[in-house]
Amino acid sequence: MQKRCRIIYNPTSGREALKNDLVEILNILERAGYETSAFATTPEPNSAQNEAKRAAQAGFNLIIAAGGDGTINEVVNGIAPLKHRPKLGIIPAGTTNDYARALKIPRESPIEAAKVIANGKTVKMDIGRANDKYFVNIAAGGLLSELTYAVPSEFKTLFGYLAYLVKGAELLPRIKPINMHLEYDDGVYDGKASMFFLALTNSVGGFEQIVPDASLDDGKFTLIVVKTSNLLEMMRLITMVLNGGKHINDANILYVKTSKLVAKPVDEKMMINIDGEYGGDAPMKFKNLKRHIEIFANTQEIPERAITEVKEDEDMDEAKKNFVDGVQELDESDNIKLDK
Repeated sequence: MQKRCRIIYNPTSGREALKNDLVEILNILERAGYETSAFATTPEPNSAQNEAKRAAQAGFNLIIAAGGDGTINEVVNGIAPLKHRPKLGIIPAGTTNDYARALKIPRESPIEAAKVIANGKTVKMDIGRANDKYFVNIAAGGLLSELTYAVPSEFKTLFGYLAYLVKGAELLPRIKPINMHLEYDDGVYDGKASMFFLALTNSVGGFEQIVPDASLDDGKFTLIVVKTSNLLEMMRLITMVLNGGKHINDANILYVKTSKLVAKPVDEKMMINIDGEYGGDAPMKFKNLKRHIEIFANTQEIPERAITEVKEDEDMDEAKKNFVDGVQELDESDNIKLDK
């Protein structure tokens, strides 16, 4: 039976370069054994989410989220609640592309990212559930986490991660801690903090050492609570992050593993950030869904400690052969043209 793939792409992600590579991406996936079609998202709410759900229920074997972390989040929210979930591929075309960074998927070339999917190696990834929403990389609460909302979308497109750095430098002096009540597997945190976050990968906000011991499929979040908002202490913590993840033992940091979290505000509103976007207000319950979605990844580049099992798509032997044969045919065609 012919395998089918649906690419769901955001035509405005990044610098809108994805559209130029779409034909070659379709060719790569066709040569890998997939009957492939594409859907461009629209400004309508939940456009990518609704199409992902429709395609999954229509029996597509593979859905590819092509865009930024927001597009990936929407696609995951479309398939995560379903009993039968297709495999997920990622072609990054956003600003920070944290999730692609964690999976070692090329972030500068959509064509190279498509080749990772054609190669056929997958990881069964943990995802998170926040009340009735799902997330793939991070959930956070506290005033520091509101940085993402302060960066206009057009700035993200034009200036990429630089937009976050500029806005962060502007807002950091105004950040203050708030009282939080956090219930996790092995304890409770009651006290002031500038933010908490639950991480599923090692890549958060463009930094790869915030969670230096991240595992992608162990059923655990990494909970980090930043207790201070003092500017000098915050700068010191950032330096420790950049210096090999040494912040995890600092007195201003609570760093623990947990399969769940209940976050409650104490005396003021606490907004929750889910994969970089506003996801509602606390109180909120978070649960880790262990190995919930199978995702194509560049497994050779992922540290061994980060995954417990690497799976090769059982149907991909033939697909890889088709891909290799297709490349050889192109090479032979080029040679014929040169001979002429």
